[in-house]
Amino acid sequence: MEFFKREMLTMTMKRRKGFITLLMMLAVSVFATGCTTSAGSEQESTNRLEEIKERGYLEVVMEPYFAPYEFIDPSKEGVEQYVGSDVEFAKVIAEELGVELKIIPLEFSAVLSSVTEGKYDMAISALSFTPARADAMNMSKGYYFPEGGAGHGLLIRAEDVASIKGPEDIDEKVIVAQSGSLQEMFVNDQVPDYKEFKRVSATTDGFLMVQENKADVCAASIPMAQLYIDANPGANLMVVENFEFYMDESTSGTRIGMPKGEDELTEEINRIIDKVMESGEFDEWHKEYTEYAKSLGL
Repeated sequence: MEFFKREMLTMTMKRRKGFITLLMMLAVSVFATGCTTSAGSEQESTNRLEEIKERGYLEVVMEPYFAPYEFIDPSKEGVEQYVGSDVEFAKVIAEELGVELKIIPLEFSAVLSSVTEGKYDMAISALSFTPARADAMNMSKGYYFPEGGAGHGLLIRAEDVASIKGPEDIDEKVIVAQSGSLQEMFVNDQVPDYKEFKRVSATTDGFLMVQENKADVCAASIPMAQLYIDANPGANLMVVENFEFYMDESTSGTRIGMPKGEDELTEEINRIIDKVMESGEFDEWHKEYTEYAKSLGL
């Protein structure tokens, strides 16, 4: 009986040792696998610039209702319908990177959020610098500075020229601006008071609201507003003379937005910007597509 008990105890201890040994082997295996996976992930991870080159295409988001930067030619189809100075620039960037260009049209607020969230490679959509954008994404250096320094102002009906000469005159007026735009920021920061502030998805919608008496004033890029006025003489609209919203010169210029932290991509885009600015190509594209937009009545 004593012998039987000793044998049972020995067998139990052997089983426990075997079970403990098995657990240790499993733990070592899991730890080793985890280390291998981590190291492998680090080796396989790539920055956005490398990823673009490896996949062979560049995804650019833009809001195609901001002539002459980006707009739609209704006589064309597919990717060919997207035209403008920014579109030409996007083509050059894709060519410099040695990849295909894919344009994704979105509303302006979605353009900003999609790049902030890293869904697409970059936004080329007449972007201006704002502190909020700089916090949320990488921004390139400026690549277009309007001739004569025309910036951002107010579009009104011509009949109101005597009563609206600046932001201080719209305390009882309805003002409109594109949601998420630089002009929205100007209204919030530099317009002391207004009756109502309406936001629209496209600046041209704001022009139409003023034209149709659904708003009194539209905060807008002066060159774009003037282009619309010239293309639609019967609209009876005008830009308020001798007024522009204040803009810090150090942050002026049209820019490209990229996902936050993509410094290699930003550096490469800045290199291409330097090349395009030195050649004067963008200015030529801007003039060409200004006339193009006029011919389409935009």
